Amino acid sequence: MPTTPLTRESRVVHGHRRAFVRAGEGPPLLLLHGIGNSAQTWAGVVDRLAASHTVIAPDLLGHGSSDKPRGDYSIAGYANGMRDLLSVLDIEQATVVGHSLGGGIALQFAYQFPERCERLVLVGSGGLGPELSLGLRAATVPGSEAVLTALTHLPLPLRTGLRALDAFGRTVGWVPAQDLAEAGEAMLALSDVEARRAFLRTLRSVVDARGQSVTAVDRLYLAEAVPMLVIWGSRDPIVPVAHAEAVRRLVPTARVEVFPNAGHWPHLAEPDRFAEVLLDFIADTQPVEHDRDGWRALLAEQRALAER
Repeated sequence: MPTTPLTRESRVVHGHRRAFVRAGEGPPLLLLHGIGNSAQTWAGVVDRLAASHTVIAPDLLGHGSSDKPRGDYSIAGYANGMRDLLSVLDIEQATVVGHSLGGGIALQFAYQFPERCERLVLVGSGGLGPELSLGLRAATVPGSEAVLTALTHLPLPLRTGLRALDAFGRTVGWVPAQDLAEAGEAMLALSDVEARRAFLRTLRSVVDARGQSVTAVDRLYLAEAVPMLVIWGSRDPIVPVAHAEAVRRLVPTARVEVFPNAGHWPHLAEPDRFAEVLLDFIADTQPVEHDRDGWRALLAEQRALAER
């Protein structure tokens, strides 16, 4: 859990304040955090990435310092919001990095706006299969808001305890402690009623009691031309590492990196290795230029296969 706060700017897009971190100069990198988190989750890697890139790390709508309206919290809505934020910042194309929910948004962004996505990086990503932790599935059932309200109003010493748990986990290399501490921090961020409601709207747009209900697996064939990096923790308790192997099978051109000592937040568990792997991937690949004719040909080929 990073303790040094990141400095945010903000822009109003479609009437709602969008907070974001901007750092460095160079080719743009868009970093998308997971549900319940904020741009702060990238604090351990921003400086290294910003040494050679323009880093844009937003607080997604409903998260962090961004507004939390009664609005559209669908994956497509988030992807639209990222396109429009980049446009406001005069950024036409970017390498898009998404963690957890942010990975699902990154996949949707690449699908909706392929001409604006130079590379795709998925980190413990959602949207690649139904499997998901019991805790997040349980949060979708009726009555869960009352439970969240009670949990997020626990005494302040809980935050100190979570930080101690995280420090202990890092000292002894106990991954579950680190993940539990990060999940606890995300829960405490929901003490505000608007934040809780935005969290539940977001979660229920992609998850039900049976697991993830939105998938990009049926469209991954369209991403074969896009340079893709997949990073996962081998001990991820929230989204199973088997989803990374599914990408390896479905997109043979993808580079897959499994961190053996990491859980759901590999960029927090091993920030130096994370930054190194990401920067090496960018250095070894060329930004894709969207091929409209090739895209149409792939769609036609899939339709022909389905009609056989």
